[in-house]
Amino acid sequence: MGSQGEEENMAAWLLGVNNLKILPFKLPPLGPHDARIRMKAVGICGSDVHYLKEMKLADFVVTEPMVIGHECAGVVEEVGTEVKHLVPGDRVAIEPGISCWRCNLCKEGRYNLCPEMKFFATPPVHGSLANQIVHPADLCFKLPENVSLEEGAMCEPLSVGVHACRRANVGQETNVLVMGAGPIGLVTLLAARAFGSPRIVIVDVDDHRLSVAKQLGADETVKVSTNVNDVGAEVGLIKAAMGASVDIALDCAGFSKTMSTALGATCSGGKVCLVGMGHTEMTVPLTPAAVREVDVVGIFRYKNTWPLCIEFLQSGKIDVKPLITHRFGFSQKEIEDAFETSARGGAAIKVMFNL
Repeated sequence: MGSQGEEENMAAWLLGVNNLKILPFKLPPLGPHDARIRMKAVGICGSDVHYLKEMKLADFVVTEPMVIGHECAGVVEEVGTEVKHLVPGDRVAIEPGISCWRCNLCKEGRYNLCPEMKFFATPPVHGSLANQIVHPADLCFKLPENVSLEEGAMCEPLSVGVHACRRANVGQETNVLVMGAGPIGLVTLLAARAFGSPRIVIVDVDDHRLSVAKQLGADETVKVSTNVNDVGAEVGLIKAAMGASVDIALDCAGFSKTMSTALGATCSGGKVCLVGMGHTEMTVPLTPAAVREVDVVGIFRYKNTWPLCIEFLQSGKIDVKPLITHRFGFSQKEIEDAFETSARGGAAIKVMFNL
């Protein structure tokens, strides 16, 4: 395709179960506070795969064709009349959620909880796996020279780890347990280290993922089973691996078993943060944890994380590049192969489109 603005804008449309098609996508008009961005790097998230396989995720149901994708970065092509901080040619990472800025939660700064949130590829809002998108310019963050567009796209999953660390008060005096070494568990490990945690133990059922976690700087790894009867023994293994108090547990899987393990392993007066959403409802030993004054907090997405993520990447405190394991172009066959690769898991951590 040429670089002139006349070309047809194409996007990856979710049409039904396991049915993704590249079709034309008409852009909305450019408002005074918007930017038109040419997408360059778009990552596949577990939620994207889930929509493709199930056409729903929790309470969000895909009822009409929807453009998929939300982890993204690109190059500014055009800006609205009121936009001061960006010019065409700027490379930007994009925060994918547009909140109302009028409700009480938005006014308090907890805009991630806005009931009117319009979030890329959360039905019925279109996502960003497209040649171009239009987005509010205040949600487009300029990338420094030494941060690539792929790393810019990784700010989205990294933001989840950063927000979890903030919610749990991870710092230089907190030993951290991470449950789950999938993409979110791994970025949470990187974030906890960047926040200063002196000792991090990570737990998973998969040897390969644990070896990746070790390479990314986990102090110890513990392999666990999927059998809920093993919780007691595994809590002992985790405590031994930590060799000190488990001050904070970050559950990036979100199953009854992982949450039970986190609650059991965390020290009295410690904190457990539920990050993953494996089970909607779970049965966990809450009372024994409560009488030890273990706090339980949850997170939903993130807020005000992009500047810090970019700073971590620019300074070298976090290196997300090893997480990007597979790359695909933007053709019908490649989008199908990319989603299949991501869904299979195995050695795939982050699958990235280069547009």
